[in-house]
Amino acid sequence: VQLQASGGGLVQAGGSLGLSCAASGRTISTYTMAWFRQAPGKEREFVAASRRSGGTTHYAESVKGRYTISRDNAKNTVYLQMNSLKPEDTAVYYCAAAPYLILSRLAGEENYDYWGQGTQVTVSS
Repeated sequence: VQLQASGGGLVQAGGSLGLSCAASGRTISTYTMAWFRQAPGKEREFVAASRRSGGTTHYAESVKGRYTISRDNAKNTVYLQMNSLKPEDTAVYYCAAAPYLILSRLAGEENYDYWGQGTQVTVSS
């Protein structure tokens, strides 16, 4: 599976931004798809996951209620809609994929087999 992330940019605090992750090479409907992020000087952290098409979604506490992960099977693409952005959301955002993961493994980056190249999101105060 090849993943291509896009949609990052610069936005003011309180604004919104949408990210896309286009997959190729395999249909991702049965895959767990996730977004991670890495801020400068920090480790990469889990943001959100969709366990499979039509399945459950899960979020880090820091983004719950502000971010939404979704899929478009026809486009083999996963999205991350980010609202009410804060300066602390500034990071490089990565999409990742793995064959279906159980709940306890969702947040562990070591459980994902495929990664996109990352897209920068900068939130100004």
